[in-house]
Amino acid sequence: MSTTARSYTTRRLGIVEALVNKLKDIDGTGHFLSNVNENVSPRLKFWDEVEEFPAIHLNAGQETREYQGGGYKDRFLTITLRCYVQDEDTVLALDELLEDVETVIEENASLTYKDRNNADQHTQQITVVSIDTDEGVLEPLGVGEMLIEVRY
Repeated sequence: MSTTARSYTTRRLGIVEALVNKLKDIDGTGHFLSNVNENVSPRLKFWDEVEEFPAIHLNAGQETREYQGGGYKDRFLTITLRCYVQDEDTVLALDELLEDVETVIEENASLTYKDRNNADQHTQQITVVSIDTDEGVLEPLGVGEMLIEVRY
């Protein structure tokens, strides 16, 4: 069985894994307000599966293409980041964690990741589309969701 290099394949897994690795840097030091203790997962989990807080879980969603001239394609991947906290002041804890996540995304808009051929690739842009929280309804637990779009 021969393998051929494809120039236009999905790179969902590589992008999500690279984001997970960057988000694990949120350690409460420097300009970070939270410490996730590397509790970042490339898969969404149900509430009852979350055992350590704070936690960040990612899920790759819809992927679209925009066809340009000359056979070039822009690819857009939607990723959901779900953030979980447990704190006396969940609104504040969640705001701080979401701010840290946004900082990582802003600092890594041109994210380096590996494709299926183990070659380095780079995203063109990562955009925060929306941020939503439970606003303390589930206190002492809190959940926030950030939707991002990755252009590659």
